[in-house]
Amino acid sequence: MTHVAISTSVNQRGKSGVAAYLFGLIDGLVKTCPDIRLSLLGLAADKPLFAPWLDRAAWVEVAETWRPAMRDIFWHQFFLPRRLRAIGADVVHIPSYRRILARPPCPQVVTVHDCAAFHVRGKYDAARMAYGRHVVPRLATRARRLITVSQATALDVEKFFHRPAASIDVIWNGIDHRRFRPADPAALAAFRIRQNLTRPYLVYLARLEHPAKNHVRLIEAYEQLVAARPSIPHDLVLAGADWHGAGQIHARVAASPLRGRIRTTGFVTKEDLPLWYAGAELLAYPSLFEGFGLPPVEAMACGCPVVCSARGSLGEVVGDAARLVEPEEPAAITVGLADVLDAPAPWRARGLVRAALFDWNRCAQATAAIYQAAARP
Repeated sequence: MTHVAISTSVNQRGKSGVAAYLFGLIDGLVKTCPDIRLSLLGLAADKPLFAPWLDRAAWVEVAETWRPAMRDIFWHQFFLPRRLRAIGADVVHIPSYRRILARPPCPQVVTVHDCAAFHVRGKYDAARMAYGRHVVPRLATRARRLITVSQATALDVEKFFHRPAASIDVIWNGIDHRRFRPADPAALAAFRIRQNLTRPYLVYLARLEHPAKNHVRLIEAYEQLVAARPSIPHDLVLAGADWHGAGQIHARVAASPLRGRIRTTGFVTKEDLPLWYAGAELLAYPSLFEGFGLPPVEAMACGCPVVCSARGSLGEVVGDAARLVEPEEPAAITVGLADVLDAPAPWRARGLVRAALFDWNRCAQATAAIYQAAARP
């Protein structure tokens, strides 16, 4: 049996893509990989997030004082190695490249979700941009194996981290098909009433992050769509928590002549997430760059057609099951929205088939094989 320690502190209180990755991976490991013994190292207040798996995985608690990002990096470099030795871990899995250990006491497996710092100017503040571009490529040499969540990210890792292809394993993310599926009509009707959804809507489900998530151009495209089709009844819903640059998105909404038809929801709960997809006429996902992009797959699994940016890994992930658009051209986004609204059924059918390819159990089994290979001398 291989003893694997997973660092979980980068889950951002369960409100991030890395959190979705951790929850899906851990669930798959405990259900389908009996040869893997898990220890989860996590911040004290995050323990309830991992409660579903703590009957089959050990919890190694980290004090809340280490939560701030810079302190968390310091803890990883100077305190985590001691914990790993104390618990006798055979392998440590770091699920975000920002926490790669410089001196791991055991083989280190690292997941790289994207190389956005190299692609999107202003994606992060100056310190995080510098860390991602200059420090991380050096730390990456200390990983026994690197996992990327798409082939597009694997190519970026080769280019920017100067790692050979033979040291990189591509494992697609999964989704929870128990949650993401076409909604029960009664549940969807109750959701519409609770959310006061009296009109059809288009949804963009992503944190409100500017410029990377490209909300401003989507608002412009929506305005063009309504100008070209004045009778169109659809509202635009921007669902997600405020993030870096959110103020510029809110300002653009306030300045829009359609501001009464553009709604921001704030953070979307786990329970409501599938219903926002299932109730929408389509998901618009014009992000400037993604290392994977879970929302398009989740939406497709819920029977929601997708209009999607062609940037980064997104074309690889959605295949021919979504209408791809050039995200920096609002007119192109407008045409994509119109095309799918005019003929949603084929996109819905292809999306359901495509979404079935993404499964956390398969992801976990492939990851377990990498742990076992990394643990061998």
